[in-house]
Amino acid sequence: MLLRPFIVLSLLICSSLLGAAERVAIPEASQPRVIHIAADYNYPPYEFLDDEGQPAGYTVELSYAIAEVMGFEIDLTMTDWQSAYAGLMDGTYDALQGIAYSDQRAEQILFSSPHSIVNQSLFARKDGPHVDDIMQVAGYEVIVQNASVMHEYLKRFVPDAKIIPMPTHSAALRLLASGQHDFALTANLPSLYLSQEMGLSNLEPIARPVAGQRLGYGALPENEDILALFSEGLAILKNTGRQQAIYDKWLGTLDQPSRLQWKTLGQYAFYSSLILLFVLGGSVIWNAMLRKEVERRSQQLKAQQEQLIQADKMASLGVLVSGVAHEINNPTGLLRLNLPILQSAWEDALPYLDEANENHQGIMLGGLSYHRLKDEIPYLLNEMQQSTDRIRNIVDDLKDFAREQPDEIWQEVDINQVVETAVRLVDKSIRTATEQFSLQLASSHPIILGNAQRIEQVVINLILNACDALTDSQQALSVHTAISLDSREVYIMIQDQGCGIEAQDLKRLTDPFFTTKREQGGTGLGLSVSAGIVKAHQGYLSFDSSIGHGTTVTVAFPAHRETTTLDSHSS
Repeated sequence: MLLRPFIVLSLLICSSLLGAAERVAIPEASQPRVIHIAADYNYPPYEFLDDEGQPAGYTVELSYAIAEVMGFEIDLTMTDWQSAYAGLMDGTYDALQGIAYSDQRAEQILFSSPHSIVNQSLFARKDGPHVDDIMQVAGYEVIVQNASVMHEYLKRFVPDAKIIPMPTHSAALRLLASGQHDFALTANLPSLYLSQEMGLSNLEPIARPVAGQRLGYGALPENEDILALFSEGLAILKNTGRQQAIYDKWLGTLDQPSRLQWKTLGQYAFYSSLILLFVLGGSVIWNAMLRKEVERRSQQLKAQQEQLIQADKMASLGVLVSGVAHEINNPTGLLRLNLPILQSAWEDALPYLDEANENHQGIMLGGLSYHRLKDEIPYLLNEMQQSTDRIRNIVDDLKDFAREQPDEIWQEVDINQVVETAVRLVDKSIRTATEQFSLQLASSHPIILGNAQRIEQVVINLILNACDALTDSQQALSVHTAISLDSREVYIMIQDQGCGIEAQDLKRLTDPFFTTKREQGGTGLGLSVSAGIVKAHQGYLSFDSSIGHGTTVTVAFPAHRETTTLDSHSS
């Protein structure tokens, strides 16, 4: 009896302690998660410190918007890119908000879907050395941002270049403008922005831009859940249109420096007009020229913005297509594996079925007589096999369409040999389509840098399209190779006398999934894939067609070198 009050008192004390613990834990659990990310402090208009020393830019505002919709907070550190990258690798930062994708980085870092695409350009002084291609900078001194994706690119693909690393884009451009070193390999839009801001009028972009780099969020594998938050938030902002609004705010126009120049020039013209009327006339002419230049630059920036939007759409389409192709490929593989087994089993069962049919004076299978089924089954199996092969071909085309073209140094390719090989592979289709086929190869064997197998794929696709366009075996089909008079370009020309292409369809021929042969089983991926391959080789496709008179397709590649031989091939 004496223990009962003591037991009740103990229970009350324990209950009070548990309640207090729960009251303490609730506020702690309600605190939002804080994610530590880093960014480059000198990469306008994407991420930079403004005049007041505060973080600003497209990716900065995008990160805060994602944190808002996903319910977490970010601790943003603005530093130089080398420190930011090193901090990600040693765990100081959870993620980077504007890291460019590369296959080498993807071995250690996980990437979100891209939020923007940045082209990299080679900048030079107007009075300095110039080259036509990034691969020609071997032996020159090239300034890059330390630890950037272009720093990695030069080390890997142009090891003979003399690399000069600098901490920021502005430092690299100032060093080049001061007369030191030969080139600067930096991001195109930030470099143009900084050149205008710092008044570096003696610099200009040269050569062909390096393939666009996809910027997105990056994190180490152990922070995969953090990357998933940014990916989901980015998708929400895209679907609600908020990302586009942020994009338009920061990347819609970069003509503010030009407006400042207008103000300065206007004041100069006003005071000069008081001194001499001749200066007034000169300033009027100068203002007119400057206005045209501003309009030209604004149109150029608008075109770059539209290209960026289109590239983002195509990247999303490529991801979708790749996933669909993968899902279709698995059941198709099972069909291709099992159909030959079914066909073999049917052939082995025929003697027993024949005997059973004779003994029972006719048997029924699947609601059909045995005699009819014996004739139908081989046809059905063959039709199933052909349909499965067609599914496989469509999946292969989808994979080719979605496949990224890696930046790599290709081997020397003899265009004549590639064309001869392609013609041999489709010889049966050519002979079936026409009796008037000719092949004329350039006597000076044109050489390009590239992937022979991929170029052969383009030639085969174009020849098969030409065969499909022929309606009569007496209509001609010809294939030619040639090199330009200045030896700078190599041409492959496929000409047919087929039905021709409507004028309104010519501009859409290389669009994904556009086809004029839908009823004949066309998928609209052949020319799209071919155009992508040609573009990856720095070339272009052109079409010339007339209804009822045929089509001429010209494939052009930049020439690498020319090997002269004495004989000319034709058949």
